[in-house]
Amino acid sequence: MIYRFNEDKILKEIGKYIEATYSSHYVNKKAGTKDEEIQTIDVWKQMGHVEEACHSNIIKYAMRYGKKDGYNKKDLMKIIHYTILLWHFTQPEDQEEYFENLAKGRKAK
Repeated sequence: MIYRFNEDKILKEIGKYIEATYSSHYVNKKAGTKDEEIQTIDVWKQMGHVEEACHSNIIKYAMRYGKKDGYNKKDLMKIIHYTILLWHFTQPEDQEEYFENLAKGRKAK
């Protein structure tokens, strides 16, 4: 498929950004093991606030985009990352039928 707006390249870049967050200062080398450190999102989840926290961060970075550090890509990446996290916490795991209908031009359920 040919993407008119470089969506394929942008998605690859987003993937690299998200991957890099797992090696940043707030996630240690033990990430993914039983000894990993707890991230803030884990606390939000345990408190029952993960959806609201993701929404809040999406709004925060959207409102600061173009103001703090200008039109910087990092704020956009954070918006997308928090949107993906919100998707993870609010959408059913099996979305195959939804995307099949969307691809066929049918109304999504």
